[in-house]
Amino acid sequence: MRLLTSFLPKFSRIGFGLLSALLIAASAIAAPAPKVLKKVPPEFPSAAAKKGITSGTVKAQLTIAADGKVTDVAILEASPPKIFDRAVIDALMEWRFEGSGEKRTHEMTLVFNE
Repeated sequence: MRLLTSFLPKFSRIGFGLLSALLIAASAIAAPAPKVLKKVPPEFPSAAAKKGITSGTVKAQLTIAADGKVTDVAILEASPPKIFDRAVIDALMEWRFEGSGEKRTHEMTLVFNE
């Protein structure tokens, strides 16, 4: 019995460490990107060109309905701020994805170069 009780604490520490490693690994695996069926490129805003802005990036979060239609676009980050936001929202609202049967979100970064 002494052998069994001395074995259990070592096993539980090993088991807990393994479980922790698996949970960390599982959380690091991102959901696969949804399959794009229709892309609409954003237009380079004339206001950006007038201000001499030739490039920028926008990180956006899309809400995708069960049927694959984009129902909402939220701007998460933009550089320069607010210059490309409307162009990104207008374009991404026209995108279509393969339906998954459930609502989901997806983040993407768009890069502008004139």
